[in-house]
Amino acid sequence: MSINQLSALASPLNDQQIDQLKLAAAESSPQQLAWISGYFWGLSQSQSSTTASVPASNVLAAAKPAGKLTIIYASQTGNAKGVAQALQQQALAQDIAVNLVSAGDFKGKNLSKETHVIIIASTHGEGEAPDDAIELHQFLQSKKAPQLSNLHYGVIGLGDSSYEFFCQTAKDFDRYLAKLGAKPMLDRLDCDVDYEVAAAEWRTQALAKTKQTLSTGEAEVVQLPVGQNATSAATYTKQNPYTASLLVSQKITGRNSDKDVRHIEIDLEGSGLSYQAGDALGVWFENDPQLVDAILAKLDLDAATSVDVDGSNLSIRDALISHYEITASNPQFVTQYAKLSGSKKLQKLVDDREKLREYAANNQIIDVLTAKKTVLTASQLISLLRRLTPRLYSIASSQQEVGEEVHLTVGVVEFSQGDEQRQGGASSFLSQRLQEGAAVKVFVETNHNFKLPADDNTPVIMIGPGTGIAPFRAFVQERDNREATGKNWLFFGDRTFTEDFLYQVEWQKYLKDGVVDQIDVAFSRDQAEKIYVQQRILEQAPQVWQWLQAGSHVYVCGDATHMAKDVHQALLTVIEQQGKKTREQAEQYLNELRKDKRYQRDMY
Repeated sequence: MSINQLSALASPLNDQQIDQLKLAAAESSPQQLAWISGYFWGLSQSQSSTTASVPASNVLAAAKPAGKLTIIYASQTGNAKGVAQALQQQALAQDIAVNLVSAGDFKGKNLSKETHVIIIASTHGEGEAPDDAIELHQFLQSKKAPQLSNLHYGVIGLGDSSYEFFCQTAKDFDRYLAKLGAKPMLDRLDCDVDYEVAAAEWRTQALAKTKQTLSTGEAEVVQLPVGQNATSAATYTKQNPYTASLLVSQKITGRNSDKDVRHIEIDLEGSGLSYQAGDALGVWFENDPQLVDAILAKLDLDAATSVDVDGSNLSIRDALISHYEITASNPQFVTQYAKLSGSKKLQKLVDDREKLREYAANNQIIDVLTAKKTVLTASQLISLLRRLTPRLYSIASSQQEVGEEVHLTVGVVEFSQGDEQRQGGASSFLSQRLQEGAAVKVFVETNHNFKLPADDNTPVIMIGPGTGIAPFRAFVQERDNREATGKNWLFFGDRTFTEDFLYQVEWQKYLKDGVVDQIDVAFSRDQAEKIYVQQRILEQAPQVWQWLQAGSHVYVCGDATHMAKDVHQALLTVIEQQGKKTREQAEQYLNELRKDKRYQRDMY
């Protein structure tokens, strides 16, 4: 429990005593705070008539300088932070002194002062470090990095094995630390999208190793009586979502569009949930029962067959509806099914990693099962599947504008596979299976790496084709409500002006009212030659450079596979040509913008 949290609780201290503690804490180092904590605990034990006396050695142990575990998280969307917070709670429950810190707030040179560090890192884009970890990532590769022979460390990576650079940032940190002489407490864990169970097991092992090495004399540990609730968590989380209700699901693409994009409004009244522009909403969904029945029929499985899910017996049908990912495929599923089925077609894919990733990305679970009919038990089937995880959607509203609601912009995933139609699990749930007024479980996922500048005078450039427009609707609503004076420039692109200009009326009004200063659009199919947002950026190169020189923040949201890369290259070209820089200097310039939070990306 931090001193700053005391005043928010029913404390036995009066206001003056709390103020005195706050003042003392502000002037104390972490070691001094640990000593004070142990000292006060010793006093409380010696003065308590209901508690057995504590041996003097225990009080002395508490008064020693703290041997501690430092947990560093490098998080782009919040998952790594969540795992780090869970590890912190477990450490506190085991009386391990612990320091939790974002990679962006940790100075690399201080690693030489640490004895035990665990890094929990996600991977961004094409194997890049998250924005808050750029400096630490670069520092550990530099000549300034110290030798770390006294450091015990562990690394967890969070990623998606469907991508080529799976958990690359974690692999980098592991390699850099080992090269500097640090000693791994246990092997690095590379987690896939359903990481909860594996991460929990690893945390338990890591803390056991930490306690073992802390107690061998290599470092000293302070036995602090800190409870599990020392760090308060949000009321509603991924593990404990809020049951909201659907208010609106409205198609906002034209009747002749070949895309179905929905404007979704969800009621949060009475939840106490709050969010900021740039955050995401996590949505738990149920799979389509018709798809479940089709999978069971393909495998000749009885829908009533019982399976164990987290210690509970459920029918295989209910388990597939609510607990397992049965739409999106992945390389691991294809690989395992190829082995079980003996399919030569699938085995050829397994032998070619690039083709395997491509196949998994373009074929759903039922398509893989169709490759070769195989007999599987219900238990075998669920052992092959990933656990269902919530989908994260960029929030498309400012709470200052909509109050106790949250808005999303959802593109329905639809494609043909032969004569059959395939749909995305979450997008079809929100757009087609969830009726207005029905319950939906949600939580807010804070995104510290996609936020408006604190200074309302700062100009912003927003680049968001397709459903990437969502957070920028929130940004402009927010700036309008704050009466921000900074200029706003939007680049938007889609297929056609008449059918796919999302929120067209709203944007035209913002432009007319002067809330948005400039909008550049690129509709790829309105002319013979396709035009995309990156081309509009290049056309406006002199002005883009002027805005950058004036301190503008640049935001990009949307497709990571193509658009984000193309926009990145366009920005490099602008900087290179307009700033008269070499390509290397342009890359450094853009990298500095990232480190300064002036170039932020939300990609999917």
